[in-house]
Amino acid sequence: MNVSGQSQDRAYVALLGLAEHFRTTKNIKKAIQCLEALFAFNPPKKVESRTHLQLGQLLFTYTTNQDLAKTHIEQAWTLSQQIQGFDDIRFDAAHTLSQLYQQQNQSHAAKTILRKAIENSQHNIFWHSKLLFQIARIHANDKEYSLASEFLSIGADCAEENNAPYLKTQFLLNRAMILIIERKSSDVNGILNQAASCLETIQNPHLKEYSRVFQLILQVSNSLQLGHVKSVKEILKQLQRIIQTIINTNWPSDEQIFGQHPTECFLWLTKEQLFVYVYVLTVSQSMISGFLEKTQKYTEKALTQIEKLKAQENKPILAMFQVTLLEHIALCRLIMGNRTSALKEISSAKDICLSLPDKSLLKSHSSQLHCLLGLYGMSVNCYDRAEIQLCTAIQETNNRVLKLFSNLNLAIIFLRTGQEEKLRNVLNHIASDYTQNFTNQALLGSYYWVQGLNSYYKGSFHEAKRFLRESLKMGNAEDLNRLTSCSLVLLSQVFLSIGNSKEAMNMVVPALQLASKIPDINVQLWGSSIQRQLYKMLADINLEREAYIQHQQYSQTLINDQYECVKMPEHNLMDWISNDALVPVNADALVPSTSAFNNYPADN
Repeated sequence: MNVSGQSQDRAYVALLGLAEHFRTTKNIKKAIQCLEALFAFNPPKKVESRTHLQLGQLLFTYTTNQDLAKTHIEQAWTLSQQIQGFDDIRFDAAHTLSQLYQQQNQSHAAKTILRKAIENSQHNIFWHSKLLFQIARIHANDKEYSLASEFLSIGADCAEENNAPYLKTQFLLNRAMILIIERKSSDVNGILNQAASCLETIQNPHLKEYSRVFQLILQVSNSLQLGHVKSVKEILKQLQRIIQTIINTNWPSDEQIFGQHPTECFLWLTKEQLFVYVYVLTVSQSMISGFLEKTQKYTEKALTQIEKLKAQENKPILAMFQVTLLEHIALCRLIMGNRTSALKEISSAKDICLSLPDKSLLKSHSSQLHCLLGLYGMSVNCYDRAEIQLCTAIQETNNRVLKLFSNLNLAIIFLRTGQEEKLRNVLNHIASDYTQNFTNQALLGSYYWVQGLNSYYKGSFHEAKRFLRESLKMGNAEDLNRLTSCSLVLLSQVFLSIGNSKEAMNMVVPALQLASKIPDINVQLWGSSIQRQLYKMLADINLEREAYIQHQQYSQTLINDQYECVKMPEHNLMDWISNDALVPVNADALVPSTSAFNNYPADN
């Protein structure tokens, strides 16, 4: 086609304008047609490269034709290499292409193109930082945490050279987040302290507060991971105060705060997402502490906030928050004896995980869901299927804490069902693989409690008291109310068994008081049974009758709830093994043997 240069320019402008109009009005087909029409004019390399990128991004974002999108973006990347100073197109192409490769599970290709772009972008602080963050995220997703940390360290050094304290703080905080994921708690505080010093040099007060929220979130997360729920209270309160300020209507929008300077346009989460995240941490702290009614209240508020945000824009992170909250509240319901609600919440969490096309959420949360189903199975005395679910949870995670928690509950199942060999295997496994590296105080206390229960079952009452006093000490040290109440009620049972009614009463009374405060219906049921026996020994007919009535009420509540549970279609989730269909499996095929314990996936 022979068209004068001036006419060509007008044609380019007209087609680009039309394409943008159609894009903004969501007529993607016509936007693509306009961009494709540009090639008929044999445009110069710059226009051709930019058009390939725009086409590729439209196809990638709005269509399922990922191969064609990749072809266009690869052409944009190749052409941009031949044009001097064409940074935005070149590095945007690398950025988008790596995202596309990731979506097609071509992680190696994504890293390769990013490394080349990073090498060529050192003169451009914005793109260099953006690409460093992106490659670090990909390495972290692939569980290559050392490499992720290495790229973030390069970014922190680069930010320092460019006198960009906000950007340096972001790189440091992301490094701390990687260390938390790796559970390298001893190294986390050092990086967080560096970040805290760096953020004090940030001039913009809004960026400074945003960075402080990020830092406090990581500090709280690290403490909760260690089971330090008592010592983290004040930090959590500080975080709650700051987030209330940021979410206030007087606070500028994210658009106003970020993007004023190339080194200040990196946003970890929006302020609305941060608000939800603080709710999630509050729920987690309340859950571990054993304040279940408080946990329920904050969960309901957080879920309401998530629904509001999803109505505006349904971001994947909101689904992650939603599933995490549903897991917490389901565990609360199980402890409180409301298993019908727990089942519904577990089912909802599973449905959300399955609804995402890439199943990434299912991959990261299936082990938690199986663990919850295992706990539900234990609560309704379906021990065979509970065993299957807990074993599946162990197989599907590399998380040491979740593995340990699941193994401790397996030990309780084996105790209750008299499977002595399996019990011996699982306790030996815990002792050899975990006890030397216990970092979570709540789980260490739980381990002592299970050992105390095992000793009680064996009739080794002196040994049981020794273990239970250790678990009681752990519970009291960090205000772990449920661990404390469980330790007290089992100690009371031990003293009752050896005929020491005075000590048994001294233990069961505070156990019931604490269980009522939580509230934990299982400890209340157990404690009222012990009280009834103690009052019978003391020949106190009135108090014995009162304890009997209480015991009957708790028992009837659980019986009625269990009757409703087994009628629910969600009860069939006991046969679900992390896929769309409900597939019953053979329990024996999943029970770990002694040899299997030596072949678990490497811990992270």
